Amino acid sequence: MGDKRSRQLKDYPYKLDQQTRWIDNDQYGHVNNAVYYYYFDSIINTYLVRECGLFPVEARESEVRKEGQPDQLGYVVSSSCQYFEGVQFPDELVLGLRIIELGKSSVRYEVGVFKKGAKPSDHPCAAGEIVHVFVDKDTRRPNKNGMAAPLREGLQRLRTIQSKL
Repeated sequence: MGDKRSRQLKDYPYKLDQQTRWIDNDQYGHVNNAVYYYYFDSIINTYLVRECGLFPVEARESEVRKEGQPDQLGYVVSSSCQYFEGVQFPDELVLGLRIIELGKSSVRYEVGVFKKGAKPSDHPCAAGEIVHVFVDKDTRRPNKNGMAAPLREGLQRLRTIQSKL
């Protein structure tokens, strides 16, 4: 599938600006490794809400759920991150999101973390993967029919061909 270090921002179809915060820095003066998972969670859930019609809080409360919204929740079952270059406050970042695998009930995302203003040929400061399994909000088990159609359609738009990268 290729080395994540060689990725460029153009390899990610969805982007989100992210401002580092003073609290993100650790005692060594750079963004702590755990904060990168906050960045990953932010871009993934922003995409799910804006592009897939998934509203996690409302999905738990059927009486306030929007018409046509998937009646599913996404559980993180796996996560990883590779770090290539440190970032620190007050760096401004651009997060990139792509989907590298889309199953019946699961999706594997890749997130790239880039310094804002970097050249198009610049490589990520970090890159990670998150796997979500979408489950029925009541049973907490994958639905026998897989993901709801609006969710799958939104995720399909970010799917990339693995052999290209």
